[in-house]
Amino acid sequence: MKWLLLAWSNLGRNRRRMLATLLLTAIGVTGIMATSGFALYTYDSLREFAMRDKGHVILTHPAFYQTQEDYPLHFGLDNADSLEQALRQDRRVRNTLATVEFSGLITNGDKSTIFVGEGVEPELFQVRGPSMRLDAGRLFGVTHSDTGAQALIGRSLANNLKVSVGEGLTLMSTTVDGALNAIDVTVRGIVSTGVPELDSRLVMTRITDAQRLLNSDRITRLGVYLNDSAQADAFYNSLKEQYPHLGITAWHERAFFYTSVRNLYNRIFGVMGLVILAMVGFAVFNTASMSVMERTREIGALAAMGTRRGEILRLFLMEAGLIGLLGSLVGLVLSGLLSLGLMVFEVQMPPPPGQTEGYPLQVYWSAEMALVSSAIVVVLAVLASGVATFRGVRKPIVEALNYA
Repeated sequence: MKWLLLAWSNLGRNRRRMLATLLLTAIGVTGIMATSGFALYTYDSLREFAMRDKGHVILTHPAFYQTQEDYPLHFGLDNADSLEQALRQDRRVRNTLATVEFSGLITNGDKSTIFVGEGVEPELFQVRGPSMRLDAGRLFGVTHSDTGAQALIGRSLANNLKVSVGEGLTLMSTTVDGALNAIDVTVRGIVSTGVPELDSRLVMTRITDAQRLLNSDRITRLGVYLNDSAQADAFYNSLKEQYPHLGITAWHERAFFYTSVRNLYNRIFGVMGLVILAMVGFAVFNTASMSVMERTREIGALAAMGTRRGEILRLFLMEAGLIGLLGSLVGLVLSGLLSLGLMVFEVQMPPPPGQTEGYPLQVYWSAEMALVSSAIVVVLAVLASGVATFRGVRKPIVEALNYA
C-alpha cells in the first residue's frame, strides 16, 4: 500500500505532462468506446431488421434455397395452415407469417413494367414491425370495409406508372400450370423501403390474392417470430429435430447484408482500435522515458540506500498503471456522456450506399467493452512504462548519481 501511495504522490511531480498523457489516454478510451458502440448499434439494428424481415426461423421446402424453381411455387409448402397452428402452440412463438413470392408484369393499361411481388397475411403483416415507410394510403390490416384485391406498391413504381392511392392496376404472372393469369388490384398504399431498386419493383398483396394469381394454395416460406430473440438458436435446433422433412433456416443464414457489414466493420474498427492503442502506448512510453531521465539521480539514491531494482521498477509501473486507470475512467465517463447526448439530441446519419433513407446516430455503451478496453489500456501503459524504465533502473549506482 505504501508503494501505491508513493506512486500516487509521484504523479503530481510534473502535472502538465501527466495531465497531457492522462487526456490522451482518456481520448483514446473514448474513441475505442465510441467506435465499438457505433458498431454494436449497427449490428443490433441490422440483426433486428433481418429478424423482422423473414423471421427468427424460416421454414421452406428443403430444396427452396438450393435449387432454382422451374415455375412459381415449384418448391412451395403445402398445408401451411396446419403447420402454422402447430407452431403457435409453442410458448416461445410470438407469431408466424406465411409469404408467397411471385413476379411478373404490372400495367396501368398504357404502360407495363416488371414487378417483384410478395403475398402476405394482412392480419399478421404488422409482425414485421416498421420495415417500411408509408408515404400515402394505408398498410394492410383487418378492416371489414376492405373488398376486392388490393396492393401496396413502391414509391418509384408508383411514379413510373403514374398512379395514386385508390387507382387500379393489373398484375400478370405465370401460374403453377404454366398458363398466363391476371388479376386487377386497387392501390391501397404507396410505401418506401429506402432501397431505390426495391421501390421501383415492389408489389405487396394479400396472400389469398397472390395464390389466386398463381392458381395454387401453396406458400413460399413460413417465418416464425419468437418472443425472445435469445431463444432463436435453441428453437432452430428443436425444429430441425421436429420437422426433418422441411427446410429449416436460421435468420442469420439469409442475412447476407448483416454478415457483410459486420465483417467489414470488424476490420475497419479493429484497425482503428489498434491505431488508438498505439497512440496511447507511445504517449505513456514518452512520459515514462522523460520521468526516468529526470529522476535518474533519485533512482541511484534509492539503489544506494538498499532499495532493490525490482522495487524501483514496480514504482514506475504503478505510476503508469494509475495513469492508464485514471485515463480509462475519464474516457468511460466521456463515452457515457456521448451516448446519453446522442439519445437526447438526435444526429441524423446520411443514407448508406444503395439507400435513400438516413437513420439516427446512436452509440451503445457496453459494460463488457468498457472492462476490456480499460484492461487493455492499463496493461499497455504498464508494458510501455516497463520498456522505458527498464534501462534506467539498471544503470550502475555511481553512474546514476553522477547523471546530469
